[in-house]
Amino acid sequence: MKLVVQRVLNGKVSVESNVVGAIGPGLVVFVGISRDDTDQDIEFAVRRVLNMRLWRNGENKPWDLSVMQMNYGVLLISQFTLYGSMKGNRPDFHLGTF
Repeated sequence: MKLVVQRVLNGKVSVESNVVGAIGPGLVVFVGISRDDTDQDIEFAVRRVLNMRLWRNGENKPWDLSVMQMNYGVLLISQFTLYGSMKGNRPDFHLGTF
């Protein structure tokens, strides 16, 4: 499993001009799942994302509070291209699931 995590003030996903997911402050996470990933891998990744210390606390100590402690949102976006590779001049995505 591959994840790309970004702190955001807000984020949204639109499909054909219709918003299908949106958050205020929190994390946007692009998620690539491979054929070999297990339920345990997914549970581990979820725990890691929810408990990453990415925000300052009330005493201005950096890297101290998680998205859960801040009561912020998490927007997950499927991104099979995280498992992409090049075979010659053509992209190959056979390691991901879709």
